[in-house]
Order: sequence, then structure tokens, then C-alpha cells
Amino acid sequence: MVLTLPLVTPKIRGADEIEYFSYLPSLVFDRDLDFGDEYRHFYEKDPEGLAGFKATFLDRRDPDSGRHINFGPIGSALLWSPFYLLAHGLTWIARALGAGVPADGLSWPYVAAACYGSALYGCAGLLLVHDALRRFGSFSDAAAALSTAALALGTPVLYYLTLAPGFAHAPSLFAVSLLVWTWLRARARGEDARPRDYALVGLSGGLAGLVREQDVLFLAVPALDLAWGAVRGGRVSRGLARGVALAASAALVMAPQLLVYRALTGHFGPSRLVTRKVDWRSPHFLEVLFDPAHGLFAWSPLLLVATAGLVWAASKRRDAPSVLLALAVLLQAWINGALESWTQAGAFGSRRFVAATPMFAWGLATVVEAARPRLGRVPAAAALAVFAWWNVSLMVQFGLRLMDRQRLEWPKVAVNQFTEVPRRLGHVAVLFFSDRERLVREAP
Repeated sequence: MVLTLPLVTPKIRGADEIEYFSYLPSLVFDRDLDFGDEYRHFYEKDPEGLAGFKATFLDRRDPDSGRHINFGPIGSALLWSPFYLLAHGLTWIARALGAGVPADGLSWPYVAAACYGSALYGCAGLLLVHDALRRFGSFSDAAAALSTAALALGTPVLYYLTLAPGFAHAPSLFAVSLLVWTWLRARARGEDARPRDYALVGLSGGLAGLVREQDVLFLAVPALDLAWGAVRGGRVSRGLARGVALAASAALVMAPQLLVYRALTGHFGPSRLVTRKVDWRSPHFLEVLFDPAHGLFAWSPLLLVATAGLVWAASKRRDAPSVLLALAVLLQAWINGALESWTQAGAFGSRRFVAATPMFAWGLATVVEAARPRLGRVPAAAALAVFAWWNVSLMVQFGLRLMDRQRLEWPKVAVNQFTEVPRRLGHVAVLFFSDRERLVREAP
């Protein structure tokens, strides 16, 4: 994780990143939730690249409130706020010493603070994943470490921790990892667990929903576990007390988002521009997973192995954590398949599944634990390194535009992995140290 920190690119580029970040200068400097000046600032820095952003977010208004549109929840901004405020203080000190950097909440130090904060949250999430596997999953340290490292390097996690930390996916990974860790800890305490233990689970789940609305579905894991335990054990009153603590604390944390909704949309819910794009029947459920051009497993084959391990763990071990974590992945596939924008075209990988990394880690650790005694540690690590190579090579293709960013083209993308990427690694290294922005936006 320390070695990946130099890869962090402190830059806010696309619409989603601008939406998440704009909460900070708007609240801290303007004391409002009108994002017009923030949106204009980023658009004027790249009018050609953000022409579509201008049409949606500068030229249009929410149909109910008449305010500038912001589809992003406020959770990422709240998590970034300590780093942002620290950057503000350091900027004023630098100005007092003669530096010319603007203390306007939008200049480089503020952006860098949010991006590095995001990367640190993502790293903290991975540490929680590793600890949960080792402490509560009864996996060996080797299986936990190999699985966590492989998911960090062999899936879109790496991209959104380093090259695009301005998205909500790194904070989302942290929040969901914290939810899983606190739930497993409360569960391990058994009869000694108190309502306050489940209040912490609810706080973590509320934070996850505050960062990305769809992540609130992960609360189904501890909720179903509590319900089943209460019915099976005949301790309904105790289960009810724990459930109330869970629900109340989650609602408390998510309350600020309801106020944000009220200010931005005129009611206590998301904009109609968003909700009208959701089909709760999830017509794209299977495509989200298996579509060759956009599917989760096409982008990240390692996650197919992890999912198989999760299904195996649920059927073989038949313990509640394995079954419920598998259910959590199904719920994410369902909600992602319900979205009109299920293809996630233009993004690197199936980024909406980054939050499910703790679940995939459980499945991958199951596979590694079973395979390592037969293969040995080095061959097992080498096998996982192949998946990491595939992911990093895709990042190179994506950055240099050797591939269509809207979809995976087969067999072109696979051929490029062996023909185009290796001979361009030197060029990538030069761009990384000289002009990293070109590495992200380079033409063919």
C-alpha cells in the first residue's frame, strides 16, 4: 500500500468526481448547496472535455427545486473533510510565508487533500478486509494477505485508489469493509454482544449508504443474521433490541443525506432524473455479470474465481457469514442490473462492485486456502499475479486509448495485452513521471 501511494493522481476530472468534491467548497466557503460556481470552475479548466458535463449540470436544473443538479451523495465529502480542512489551514500558512496558491477551496492543495484522503481510506478498507479474514474467517495469514493483495492489484480497486481517487469508490470500500468488520466482531461475541455493538454496525452501514446509496443494501447482511439468530435461538427480545440499535444508528447517520435531498430536489429523496432510470425488476442482472463487453467477470476474471469461492464456501461451510456475504453480492448485481446505465460505459471496469471487495475477499481466500497446500505458496502467489498483470495491462490500454473505453472488444483487447502493452511499458513509465495527465487522456 505504501508503494501505491506515489501512484495517486490528485486530479478532479469527470462529472462524478466534480459532484462529490463540490460539496466541500460549497459548504465550507459558500455556506450553501448551490454548486454553480464550483461547476463553472471545473468546466472552464477543460471546456472541450466537459462539454457534456456543462449540458447536464450547468445548463440544466432539477425539475422540482430549480437548483443545480448533484446526483452524488454527501458521504465522500464528509469523509474527506478532515483532510480538506487541514489543507485549508496549510494553504493559509503557505500564503503567510509568501506562496501564491489561492485559498479558495478549489486550488490544487484542496483537490490533493481529497484525493490522498480517498486513497488512505481505501487502504484502510483493505486492512480491515485482511483483518476480518484472518480474525473472523479462520483463514491463515497467508491466504488473507494473498487474497487482499490480489484484489487490490487485480481488480478496478487499484484504478480507483490511484488514478481516479476523486470518485466515491475508495471511501465506499472503506465504509463497507468497516460494516463487515464490525458485524463479524459483534457476531463473534455471541451472547456477550450488546446493543451498542450492533449500533456500531448500524453506524458503519449508515456511513456506507451516505457514501453511495446502493451500499445501504449491505445492511441486509447483519439484519438477516440478527433475524435468523433471534428466531432460531428463541431470543426474540434480545434480537429485537440489537435490531433497533442497528436500524436507529444507521438512520441517524443517513439523516444528513435526507436534508441534502430536501435542499437539492425539494423532497426527501433523490432527483426524479435518477429514479426514473431504475427498473426494479433488474432486467440486466445477468448482463452486469457476464456480458462480454461490459460484464464484471469480463473486466476482472479474478472476481469470477472469487465468486466461485464464495458460492463454494456458502455450500460447503454452510455458515451464516459465507451465505450472507454471497447474498450481498447478489443484491449488488440486482441493483446494478436495475440501472439504465448498467454498462458503466466510459468507466474503467465494473466500478460499482468495488464496495463488494470484502465479500469477494472471503470467496478468494476460500480458494487460496484450499489451493495453497497443493500448489505451495509461491505458485499460488504467481497464479494471482497473472490476474494482477491482466488488470494493470488493461489500465495501460485504457490510459493510452489502445482500447475502446466504452466497451471491451474481443479478441482485440486480449491480443493487445500481449502485443501492444509490453512494447509500450517504457512510454508509460516516461509519461507517468513526466506528464501523468497524458497517461490518462492520451490519444492513440
